[in-house]
Amino acid sequence: MMMDEDVEQATLVSYSDKPRTFPDMRSKTYSPLIIRILRNLNVRALSVLLLLSFGGIFYMGARTSPIIVFVFVVCIISFMLSVYLTKWVLAKDEGPPEMVQISDAIRDGAEGFLRTQYGTISKMAFLLAFVILCIYLFRNLTPQQEASGLGRTMSAYITVAAFLLGALCSGIAGYVGMWVSVRANVRVSSAARRSAREALQIAVRAGGFSALVVVGMAVIGIAILYSTFYVWLDVDSPGSMKVTDLPLLLVGYGFGASFVALFAQLGGGIYTKGADVGADLVGKVEHGIPEDDPRNPAVIADLVGDNVGDCAARGADLFESIAAEIISAMILGGTMAQKCKIEDPSGFILFPLVVHSFDLVISSIGILSIKGTRNASVKSPVEDPMVVLQKGYSLTIILAVLTFGASTRWLLYTEQAPSAWLNFFMCGLVGIITAYVFVWISRYYTDYKYEPVRTLALASSTGHGTNIIAGVSLGLESTALPVLVISVAIISAFWLGNTSGLIDEKGNPTGGLFGTAVATMGMLSTAAYVLTMDMFGPIADNAGGIVEMSQQPESVREITDVLDAVGNTTKATTKGFAIGSAALASFLLFSAYMDEVSAFANVSFKEVDIAIPEVFIGGLLGAMLIFLFSAWACAAVGRTAQEVVNEVRRQFIERPGIMDYKEKPDYGRCVAIVASSALREMIKPGALAIISPIAVGFVFRILGYYTGQPLLGAKVVAAMLMFATVCGILMAVFLNTAGGAWDNAKKYIETGALGGKGSDSHKAAVTGDTVGDPFKDTAGPSIHVLIKMLATITLVMAPIFL
Repeated sequence: MMMDEDVEQATLVSYSDKPRTFPDMRSKTYSPLIIRILRNLNVRALSVLLLLSFGGIFYMGARTSPIIVFVFVVCIISFMLSVYLTKWVLAKDEGPPEMVQISDAIRDGAEGFLRTQYGTISKMAFLLAFVILCIYLFRNLTPQQEASGLGRTMSAYITVAAFLLGALCSGIAGYVGMWVSVRANVRVSSAARRSAREALQIAVRAGGFSALVVVGMAVIGIAILYSTFYVWLDVDSPGSMKVTDLPLLLVGYGFGASFVALFAQLGGGIYTKGADVGADLVGKVEHGIPEDDPRNPAVIADLVGDNVGDCAARGADLFESIAAEIISAMILGGTMAQKCKIEDPSGFILFPLVVHSFDLVISSIGILSIKGTRNASVKSPVEDPMVVLQKGYSLTIILAVLTFGASTRWLLYTEQAPSAWLNFFMCGLVGIITAYVFVWISRYYTDYKYEPVRTLALASSTGHGTNIIAGVSLGLESTALPVLVISVAIISAFWLGNTSGLIDEKGNPTGGLFGTAVATMGMLSTAAYVLTMDMFGPIADNAGGIVEMSQQPESVREITDVLDAVGNTTKATTKGFAIGSAALASFLLFSAYMDEVSAFANVSFKEVDIAIPEVFIGGLLGAMLIFLFSAWACAAVGRTAQEVVNEVRRQFIERPGIMDYKEKPDYGRCVAIVASSALREMIKPGALAIISPIAVGFVFRILGYYTGQPLLGAKVVAAMLMFATVCGILMAVFLNTAGGAWDNAKKYIETGALGGKGSDSHKAAVTGDTVGDPFKDTAGPSIHVLIKMLATITLVMAPIFL
């Protein structure tokens, strides 16, 4: 009321000279249905429910394998640690009232969007589940499934249940990422008033909570599904399914996770970059006001976007990556164990679950190794946060090597080839080294401490056009090293696996593909810590926005600026890590798809001949899919940004007092516009990704039937998947690196280089950053989710291609 009276009397002075208040966008506090139900339960009833749940889980684990029990124990302990991290973060103060008001507005915007977005995704998921059910009710069964007595109806319901569980867990993973970020941001802002190291520690531990929950849920979800099917179907009993065939029943879980991750990444990416681009174009370029300035009507929408795009979407993304990698490795492990007639194949099948269980342990140690300092102050020199994070990552890498060696000796030792475990350990080392190199390459091309970004910043001094040219050329160049690294990794791991000594009945080596699977596991063996670094970025970005909007002293903003710049680099490096793991995981899923086609068709399917015209066309369609998907994703951001620009311009014209702090912007209007546009725009590219492989496979299956080529549909889809993976990896690297480099070139100039803020160089850098926004946060991340989803959807839909 006080501010409204001041506005009417035109006596309102600068925000810095009076109490800073912001519109409370909260209508009522919202919690998900499951949380409301748990809150209303009696404490004793809840305790009994938890005990019964744990009892049932451990009972099924004990009936299945001691390895599953070990996985359950580690996951539950990691969940307990995540609860500790949550309490530790939430115990920190939220700062002055103006910070809390801004944080509340961000929280409500993020929770409201995610609630609506997940409602839309859930409807599409149930529709797709019905389609899968219909397909599986009329599909053929593999000879192994027929021999075990698993009928079509049972197989259909199992696949649908796995799909819905994967979608649910992926959605929860995304929600958890958003939940912690919208509560940690204001606490990081408050801590930055006291100590840079304390602010860093809070951001890392908040990200660590999300990472442990995401990885833990991926692991325990698959473990529960595996043990449930094992006990329910009485696996390995006479006349029942063999344990080596059981992993094929889990493919629906990976597809469900991929489905939600794709739409979460698309919707979140369109939201965050539509708001960001719109805010920058009008605020920075047209009116010359700073980033996150409270006078910008789109600033709250921009800050909300950091949470729904970078936190929620990335949580679902990494959940999907881990789930897809685990399932494909389990399928390949079971296939290899069956060919080699290994007496107890459970170690080869469950090895991925154990690796990621150890990931939870070592990443927890890495997270807890980052501590605050007692006597730090705002005025003291700010320690480079990247150095601190790198020390934690190096510790995690060392522990990963040790635990990976122990895991291979424990689970992959077999009397048939006593030294095979050592070869597979070397495969794991290849994966770990690949992950480290990928992180270094991404950092080299996106951190302004290195030459590429500084060269890009220098190009800004000669204009907007040269900035764009330099950024595009940097992104194109950045594809070379990752491709070389992936190539070396795949060849090395395949060779090590092939020379492990494991052979089939005919004396042919069979460990090559499983070797690449082990390398992929090695690459993802530090996934929880990498996700922690990724979550650190948007939390730091939000903290900087809250500091700017609440008009805190410049010394506080300097600390959050440093954290934000490092956060940009960690996000870029994590995307590079995700692309590398997606490349290896897609290779595994492609191999698993060929094995599944062989099982269903009862015909060997090991090669795809692109000299066949129809197969070559399938490859062209796969490559085209990547470009068309990228175009639609970027266009969606552009249309959303146009709506934001028009709204912000309208408010500046109709409320001229905004620029003089005499009128309040309507933040809620921009939030509503971006949310509505993001939900509308995510449908078309998402539908393209789902429908394309199904339609192509079905059409060429019919063509093959009439031309006497029974496997034509499966071959065309294989070529489509192969070409889409190759093009997708290159496109994702280009988009992510170019976008990250443009962003940090702008940050470098804002440190005072080349004229600093407001200079012509800075204006050109802002243009480059604006162009790069949909590259690095919408199209790029969505593509590496897309290529994995294409692989999982072909696994699930393989029967309709035959």
